[in-house]
Amino acid sequence: MAFAESKLEAPCEELGHESAAEDLYRMGLVYSTGLGVAVDYVMAHKWFNLAALRGYSEAKTSRKELADYMSTEEIAAAQKAAREWLALAN
Repeated sequence: MAFAESKLEAPCEELGHESAAEDLYRMGLVYSTGLGVAVDYVMAHKWFNLAALRGYSEAKTSRKELADYMSTEEIAAAQKAAREWLALAN
C-alpha cells in the first residue's frame, strides 16, 4: 500500500468540509496502519474515499489496494460512512 512520507497523527474526527484532501488521506493511513487506534479497514476506506473524491491520487491507489482485503459488505459500509460524513460536513 502506498504511504505518504508526511507525519501521521492520531485520529481527529473534527475534519469537516473545509479539510484538505491530504488530511483526509492521512486519516485513512492512520486507520489502515493502526497508528494510535485499532486497524479498521472500513474507516480507512472511508477516509481514502473522501480524499479520492477531492482528487488526491494516492488515496485512489490506497483505496483500491485496501479493497482487496475487504468483503463486499465492508466496502458498502465504508461507502455509506463516507456518504454520511459528506452529508454532515456540508
